[in-house]
Amino acid sequence: MKLQVILEPSEEGGFTVYVPSLPGCISEGDSREEALANIKEAIALYLEPIEDDALVAPNAQLLEIAI
Repeated sequence: MKLQVILEPSEEGGFTVYVPSLPGCISEGDSREEALANIKEAIALYLEPIEDDALVAPNAQLLEIAI
């Protein structure tokens, strides 16, 4: 899977990076490389399935789809 990210220099130093297609998925790092490594981890956590979320409604189903 490929996602576009926005990498911006921070006023305090370092970099901030976010994923426009994943609202709230944002990270930062002291260097460009660190910021990109951190956003990869943030994306993985953002997309990690949470089985409890599927159990909110009694008739809910947990499904997997390929994207």
